[in-house]
Amino acid sequence: MASSCVQQCLRHTLRLPLTTCTQARHFCAVARRAMKIVPGPECTTGTGTKPLSRHILKQRTQSYSDLSDRREEDSKSLSRRDMSHSIHLIRMKDAGTPHEHPTSLDLDAAVGLYALEEISDEEAVSLTLPPPIPALSSSLRDYVDNSETLSKLVQLGVNLWKLEQRRSVGSMLLRLDFNTDVAPRLLFLKEIGVDDSRLGHIITCNPFILTEDVENLQTRVNYLKSKKFTAEAVASMVSGAPYLLNFSVKRLDNRLGFYQQQLGLSASNTRSIVARLPRLLCGSLETVKENLKVCEIELGFKANEIQHMVLVVPKLLTANKRKLTQIFDFLHNTMKVPHQLITKFPQVLNSKFLRIQERHLFLQYLGKAQYDPAQPNYISLHRLVSLPDETFCNQVALASRKDFALFQKTL
Repeated sequence: MASSCVQQCLRHTLRLPLTTCTQARHFCAVARRAMKIVPGPECTTGTGTKPLSRHILKQRTQSYSDLSDRREEDSKSLSRRDMSHSIHLIRMKDAGTPHEHPTSLDLDAAVGLYALEEISDEEAVSLTLPPPIPALSSSLRDYVDNSETLSKLVQLGVNLWKLEQRRSVGSMLLRLDFNTDVAPRLLFLKEIGVDDSRLGHIITCNPFILTEDVENLQTRVNYLKSKKFTAEAVASMVSGAPYLLNFSVKRLDNRLGFYQQQLGLSASNTRSIVARLPRLLCGSLETVKENLKVCEIELGFKANEIQHMVLVVPKLLTANKRKLTQIFDFLHNTMKVPHQLITKFPQVLNSKFLRIQERHLFLQYLGKAQYDPAQPNYISLHRLVSLPDETFCNQVALASRKDFALFQKTL
């Protein structure tokens, strides 16, 4: 019986797939060891020893046979699944469905898929590869060729080298889409009257206007027009102060009210100084307050004199404090010009100190430094600082330009 068990195991082993061959060999080895069982002492005596050994061997052989049958059934089920899968692939290939197996692709029909294909020398020379886009760069120049937004901003006259020096501005511009983000803002600026030549300057100074909502921009323009600023004045103000439209209506209203109350101006005069110097609505008020105190306390001007000078030269409100005091000290203490004349010609406080000093000393050298209107050969402060050197020498100093140049070398 042991021999028949071994033969049965071998037959089942031949029918099993490769994955179960090892287990089948193990079963056969166990069967062989069963044939070599040596009966113990308790099996050698009596007539029941041999039937007992046959019964045990029969149970073990039957269990191995059942296990082999189950392995054969599993093998057949796997073979049926493999066959059905193969038939399914064949049908898909014949039907031409888009879910074909990757090995069924016709690579010969594809063009340009051969990495090792030989080409001629002429074709090799004509090959051009685009430069790789850097993952990290400190200059926007590396991205201009691959970014529609940057390339069109350059065409508008935007200075990218200035913008890339500002924190986070470069990455912001790279994230913008020209058609959805940039173009609507540019069209809005053109609609309110901004000249095309000023668009590049505005974006260079204030790139954040490209992220402002168009409705908010329109609301701020409508507010300025409600304060009786003309359309031309609004366009000029936006061109002169690019950050103007980034501020809310509340802030713009507070600024206009501050200048009107602090200087005691009428509404029309307030509009006049703001339209000529729109950065008054954008800059810090601390500088303005400090200059007003300097003019009143340190320089000794009266409130009405300050009001007149600001109406004529609004830049006095934002002028450098040191420069303002230096020029006044030279005019009042060295040239002996009274407050009334300085108030009458406030442009002199906005001039270059070196120009005033050189021309006064040259007139003093010639004996013509006369600034009193009641005296003969009077020279006005306006002509002193506003005329070019050639005209100043010919009409005011009555000397040649060469003499003035030689005198400048002695200073």
